[in-house]
Amino acid sequence: MTNELIQLDVQGGIATIYLNRPEKRNAFSDDMRTQYTQVLEEVTANRAIRAVVLTGNGKGFCAGGDVAGMENRMQADAGEVAFNGWNRQQRVHRCVTLLHSMPKPTIAAVNGAASGLGADTAISCDFVLASEDASFAWSYINRGLIPDGGGLYFLPRRVGLPKAKDLIFSGRKIDAPEALELGIADRIVGAEELLPAAWRWAEELSNGSPTALALGKTILNQSFELSASQVFSQGSQAQGVCYTSTEHRAAVQAFLRARDERKAASANAKE
Repeated sequence: MTNELIQLDVQGGIATIYLNRPEKRNAFSDDMRTQYTQVLEEVTANRAIRAVVLTGNGKGFCAGGDVAGMENRMQADAGEVAFNGWNRQQRVHRCVTLLHSMPKPTIAAVNGAASGLGADTAISCDFVLASEDASFAWSYINRGLIPDGGGLYFLPRRVGLPKAKDLIFSGRKIDAPEALELGIADRIVGAEELLPAAWRWAEELSNGSPTALALGKTILNQSFELSASQVFSQGSQAQGVCYTSTEHRAAVQAFLRARDERKAASANAKE
């Protein structure tokens, strides 16, 4: 399926979502966010899709929020600005939640600049694969704003609290090697290799049981906030579901068949 501002391509169970506003460095407009939400919902619901790669068309990954949209919000009646802002935040957080909680692996393939909301979007994925041309900047401070796309939550979990404060308070830009050193990027590849490497990684991550992966990811996403006993409790319940899954049954049966075949071959060799 192809939308004007968001493109979705599915090949071999791997969905690639392209932010498609290259003339604006893929900055999010309201229309783009609406299409993005629709695509995320579609991908989440499609069980044939095993993993997701998110990237940007053109030279940039995502420049953040559209400044023209900011101007329009400022021109609203004074009594409407706060509620309009609250309403917009609900839409932003819907996107963040859909991406973060998606029950399948997600990889941000960062092909250029990821700034503001773009940087937040990248680290909302499970993994960040950066090209050598990638850069990251939590530049909200330069617009008199705070990170509103998940950065206040995700960035400290990737780099630690003091480093997250440094990046958010300064708004400074970091290149791909520093992003890798800090833990913002998980891997770096050449620009031409970015998408092939992302697709290979997505394939590796999604070869296992979709049921086990979805349940494990859901618990891992909460593990910093939960006590050990809560994680164990949720794990016990999830494991009970895994015991009944088609994938578990098939894997055990395959193991037992292979064991029996080895025993038979060994017995025949001794005769």
